[in-house]
Amino acid sequence: MNLKYIYQTMRFLLVVGGVILALYLFYYLSTLTYPFLIGLIIAFFINPLVNFFEKKWKMPRVLAVFVALIVIFAVFAGLITLLVAEIVTGANYLATVVPEHLDTLIGYIEDYFTAQILPLYDHLTSLFNKLGAGQKETISSNIQNIGQKIGTTAGSFIKNLFGIIPNILTWLPNAATVLIFSLLATFFISKDWYRLSVLGGKLLPEKAKTSGRTVFIDLKKALFGFIKAQLTLISITTVIILIGLLVLRVDYAITIALVTGIVDVLPYLGTGLVFVPWIIYTAISGNMGLAIGLGVLYIIVLVQRQVMEPKILSSSIGLDPLATLIALFVGFKTIGFLGLIVGPVTLVIISTLYRANVFHDAWAFIKGKEV
Repeated sequence: MNLKYIYQTMRFLLVVGGVILALYLFYYLSTLTYPFLIGLIIAFFINPLVNFFEKKWKMPRVLAVFVALIVIFAVFAGLITLLVAEIVTGANYLATVVPEHLDTLIGYIEDYFTAQILPLYDHLTSLFNKLGAGQKETISSNIQNIGQKIGTTAGSFIKNLFGIIPNILTWLPNAATVLIFSLLATFFISKDWYRLSVLGGKLLPEKAKTSGRTVFIDLKKALFGFIKAQLTLISITTVIILIGLLVLRVDYAITIALVTGIVDVLPYLGTGLVFVPWIIYTAISGNMGLAIGLGVLYIIVLVQRQVMEPKILSSSIGLDPLATLIALFVGFKTIGFLGLIVGPVTLVIISTLYRANVFHDAWAFIKGKEV
């Protein structure tokens, strides 16, 4: 066998093994140091704000980091307070309205049971009485088995549900610890951001430093572009829902539109989590005009999301719309709802590595050429 192909095969296996080992080490280390990784990510995001305070307001770096964290915390606290206030207002409204609608729903169920279920039960009972003894026994046995399965499933669900409560209670102290360490890590990493950047640059060879800088810049651009795209899509959805609810003269249209816009962050489910039960209830309660209006609004929201998402993502991240659409579909089919986020992110990483000539250099190494 040609030694050239043997060396190329060995280099290929070395590259594959190195990538797998690097991914495994990253995963293992991330399970031990994830509070500091969270701190690094937060420091990365707040670094422009820290630089603004440091350069424009002439603050010391330490004070600029502290002020930036206070500002970010205040903004999030304000948004959460506003959201909670809106939810409380909506809950008070529902507390006065729901009992009336609940009486309507119960009345509808009673009428349906009297008109449909009881005659069907009487008909099935008469058919059952006409069957032979063996057929009756088989049907009774099957019904008992179904009942036992339903009881077992319900019991397991309740057991698991109550079993989650201790896990949540034990998770809270750990979450508080992680939050404290993440904030401390954010402070120290952000304070020494440029010193750590220089130190990291000294530890890397020049070729890796150049490729790493290209990858970092492209990923940074793509990451902020991805966040911008999601915020744009959520804003468009919220505005469309608000206009539609105002046209339909729905009470608390602003609150419902804001909550639905936030729910739109959830992959695939999104606005359907609010609209589908709402449409079903309004249809059952007899308000068909509102049900049809909500249905049309829901279809408009779905269509605009499906049409706009690939285009906005591709323009914000810098990817081809068809490639983005394929990444969304493949991600969804591979790992489900989370794939709608992982798919475009993976495409961004692959595209960034390609532009940084990482694949070219790896192939050159496999071929035995000078990198």
